Amino acid sequence: MAVAYPSRGGMVEYLVQGYGEGLFSGSIGILFYFSQLITIAAVSKAFGVYAVTFVPDGMMDANAFALGVVALFISINLIGAAFVSKAENIIVFIKLSILLVFVGVALFYVDPKLLSSTEMPVMNQMFFAVGLTFFAYQGFSVITNTVEDMQNPQTTMLKAMTITIVLVGLLYVLTSVAVLGNMTLPEVLKAQDYALAQVAEPIFGSLGFKIMAATALLATASAINATLYAATEIGYTLAKEGNLPKVYTYSIHASYEGLIISAVLIVPMILFLNLTQITSIAAIIVLIIQGLTHVGHLFCIEKTGANRILIVSAVLSMFAIAGLTLYYTSVHEMPMITFYIVCAFALAFTVEMVLRFFTKRVVSRHIKN
Repeated sequence: MAVAYPSRGGMVEYLVQGYGEGLFSGSIGILFYFSQLITIAAVSKAFGVYAVTFVPDGMMDANAFALGVVALFISINLIGAAFVSKAENIIVFIKLSILLVFVGVALFYVDPKLLSSTEMPVMNQMFFAVGLTFFAYQGFSVITNTVEDMQNPQTTMLKAMTITIVLVGLLYVLTSVAVLGNMTLPEVLKAQDYALAQVAEPIFGSLGFKIMAATALLATASAINATLYAATEIGYTLAKEGNLPKVYTYSIHASYEGLIISAVLIVPMILFLNLTQITSIAAIIVLIIQGLTHVGHLFCIEKTGANRILIVSAVLSMFAIAGLTLYYTSVHEMPMITFYIVCAFALAFTVEMVLRFFTKRVVSRHIKN
């Protein structure tokens, strides 16, 4: 869809192409924008959890660090896209180098008994884990927001998606083996917010803990940086096409005022929601939106030339994982999560209806058929 409809709006554009210029596509587009903000809040909270390990107990809390890193990357984004790109490249190079060294060494210390299938959790818990694992991959959709800037998107987009997902997936698997092969499951659960750093401590000593914690800081900072880019680009497109107030198109230096407004919306999420809640809510919402986007793809598949079987498989898998994750979370983690998600959809529809009433604008296609 990115190649057929090259737009900085990414997912928003695909929804409009699939469902038309109506209330539904506009509302889901707004909800996707909100979900990007939730993602930033969740990753910022993770950054704060690792950051507090570097200061004496009680000196600063995780929320203060989370707010600080958001402010930092807002400033970086305001400087301009070129600086964002350079900062991201440096961060990625450093964190990948450290992770590869860590995994390479940690794999030599793996205890095969800890990886025994007899210690595996029950199947429904593993399905729930798959649902949350998807949350780690949904950021790859950010690549589609850059399609207008690619010199040869027909070739580059497919290569970018395939190569990055395969390489990152392999790194995730190796890192998981390194962690679960060096710690018992109760130990992993006890140190769940900083398990990676905890594994490094017995292998590399206290310095190893600090290095891996710092690497986690870089990884979460990188995710914040990339998602801020996507969120502000989506905000800009929504404004340009009529989905959000015109204020989003006003320039501040080399960026948009939408960046500032996005930050203001992120702050209460960081302060008033805990990491588990916002991660679970965001994961399920994004899964549903992804599923709806694939359904919309079926309506314009003649234009994209995609494989219908693959698209149907994507639809079924998205909704199946979303349903399983929602069920498990509502039973074991957050009984009110269904209510929160329904409220999120209702809020998005309300915002869309209010904007349509007051601005008389409708969402429109950036790429005309």
